[in-house]
Amino acid sequence: MNSTINDIDLQARQGSIAAIIQLLNEHFAEDGIRTRAVQDSGVLQLLVEAPTADQLPQASLVEEVRKVLETISPKGITKVNINSRIVQEQQLLWLDEIKRDPENSLLWSEPVILKRPNPVVRFWQDLRAPRQRNPFLDDLPKRQPTSQSAFWRGLLGGASLVLLLLMVGWATKDWLKGSLGARSGPTASEPTAATPTPAVSPDQDPFVLAVRIAQQSVEDGKLATTTGEWLDLALRWQRASDLMAEVPPEDGRYAIAQDRIAAYAANKALALEEAEKLDGQK
Repeated sequence: MNSTINDIDLQARQGSIAAIIQLLNEHFAEDGIRTRAVQDSGVLQLLVEAPTADQLPQASLVEEVRKVLETISPKGITKVNINSRIVQEQQLLWLDEIKRDPENSLLWSEPVILKRPNPVVRFWQDLRAPRQRNPFLDDLPKRQPTSQSAFWRGLLGGASLVLLLLMVGWATKDWLKGSLGARSGPTASEPTAATPTPAVSPDQDPFVLAVRIAQQSVEDGKLATTTGEWLDLALRWQRASDLMAEVPPEDGRYAIAQDRIAAYAANKALALEEAEKLDGQK
């Protein structure tokens, strides 16, 4: 199980909430500070807790959290709301409690906007990052490719590379335009022909892969006893939820997939809760 969490930094850069929590908890471990986090309406709601208020100075703690998150540069996360309170019993619905009575629930709260990283630097970091092994995908039986399938695979791979380079070029252009304050008039873009989507094999079907991950996670959840194992299960449930979100509306299983997204998210929350319980017992 440890093989799936060796590169927790990569998971955090990709936007995994469980990975971000783990890195923050490791950073603040010596200070006796514990963190929790959840995304709410496009904002990362971050809760920092400690046994005493003296351990939670607002100015220095906010700046330290900002530096850690900007170093991670999690994908899709720019708005963060840092909430602080005295440590309490484990609660899954802590955000609902804060929203109901913020004045009596919190010591302080402060919104933070993270700086956007240079897209070229970010692309280079992700390119150099080691590819993470996924036991559910890498252990699937592999069929020997035929010459025709190898041809199409090479063709699709080349097209994907060209598209990726174009996206990086456009992202770099937009970033430089914002940094230098340059203004340019609208330009007409050439229409592009739609590329037909190739048929998806069972080994690449996001619905099938999500079900496999969920089934294995249920089995492993019966044997999980450590904080690392529960965090790993949380990452798996997030992966299964993300795969279900890839099922298109025209797919006949779309309604089931939408239901599974909510169920897997609930399982992820339970796994994080178990990890926090074990972490609090140390």
